[in-house]
Amino acid sequence: MAVTKKYMTSEELKTHNKPGDLWISIQGKVYDVSKWAKEHPGGEIPLLNLAGQDVTDAFIAYHPGSAWKYLDQFVTGYYLEDFKVSEVSSDYRKLFNEFVKLGYFEKKGHTALYAMCSVALMFAIVVYGVLYSESVLVHLGCAILLGMLWIQGAYMGHDSGHYQMMSSPGFNKLAQILTGNCLSGISIAWWKWTHNAHHISCNSLDYDPDLQHIPVFAVSSKFFNTITSSFYGRKMNFDSLARLFVSYQHWTFYPIMCVGRANLYIQTFLLLFSRRRVPDRALNIIGILVFWTWFPLLISCLPSWGERIMFVLASFTVTSLQHVQFCLNHFSANVYVGPPNGNDWFEKQTNGTLDIACSPKMDWLFGGLQFQLEHHLFPRLPRCHLRKVSPIVAELCKKHNLPYMSLSFWDANVRTIKTLRTAALQARDLTSPVPKNLVWEAVNTHG
Repeated sequence: MAVTKKYMTSEELKTHNKPGDLWISIQGKVYDVSKWAKEHPGGEIPLLNLAGQDVTDAFIAYHPGSAWKYLDQFVTGYYLEDFKVSEVSSDYRKLFNEFVKLGYFEKKGHTALYAMCSVALMFAIVVYGVLYSESVLVHLGCAILLGMLWIQGAYMGHDSGHYQMMSSPGFNKLAQILTGNCLSGISIAWWKWTHNAHHISCNSLDYDPDLQHIPVFAVSSKFFNTITSSFYGRKMNFDSLARLFVSYQHWTFYPIMCVGRANLYIQTFLLLFSRRRVPDRALNIIGILVFWTWFPLLISCLPSWGERIMFVLASFTVTSLQHVQFCLNHFSANVYVGPPNGNDWFEKQTNGTLDIACSPKMDWLFGGLQFQLEHHLFPRLPRCHLRKVSPIVAELCKKHNLPYMSLSFWDANVRTIKTLRTAALQARDLTSPVPKNLVWEAVNTHG
């Protein structure tokens, strides 16, 4: 006996958009993920941000083909009666399927092996140089090398966090903890929490945590109206402290990036010891303890406090190259206010993302993430394929009259500083009073 299909409209689906009543549609078929949201490997926030919508493009981008079989347990029996697929979404899905057929998502190359070997070699040199040399220049060189090690470790943590690096989820989790927590001191749980929200809500001022740097930075004058962060669940007050910092942000950008790593450590501790639900909390804490054991011990082996301070500052300054790069990818791109829309996945990624054009010789330094748009569109695609798919993505953007922004590292810096300067001058021109200072905001900015 044939089962009669039940239908609902997109407007009706939108009413199921909150915790405890969270429905989504994939290819027009409606699923109830209310109870499962907290168990979602990518966290609850991506589901909440796209709740009440058709999320087909986002689901395809983030999940392997094996994930489809798990959807049956969430079926509601409803279908969207007004379900449509835009031309750009249709082309995106065709391109994704083409990459699947070519085996791009499975062929990881030797990137992981090269990265692990280079990190292990750098770590050995750093330890040897600190322990067995008395030269200040050698110690400075070791600090610089440690910074490079952290940059490469971050790329490895990023790749494994997107399940690009290893052949199984278990090995990927091991790689995440080793490269993120143990080696870098930055919790992979914190990274997943923020990074998944960033991908889903790319360049939404109130939903993307990677743009929420009040009171230190504001990439748009819209922040001056005190936006409420959906991610943190609090207001980002543009008070007197924020106005002071933002007014000079085009001058303070690089100096703050040089010590910005310290804030990542703070964010790690704030999350791991918060009341939030943190997946693998104990494992993350153990990994952090490993870092805060070997790193202070290494520094203590230096002969003087002067050299210890130099060592820490030098290593932090080197990692600022990576922090700056991540800012270049999004700070000067288009921004918007409000939740992401699952039906314009491709458009939002292209409008909010900027690539860095460079020689293939620089791929190691940039970790493949100079192809930021390609990564955002295909987050599970191993970095060894990003350069080869770049011209294809550019053609698709051209076909649909969407921006494909690719600038040199220098030009991207210039564009970012101009964006910061524009907002800084607007902040200085404000004549309206600002709320009382909330210094706690300074502790809750990151990136």
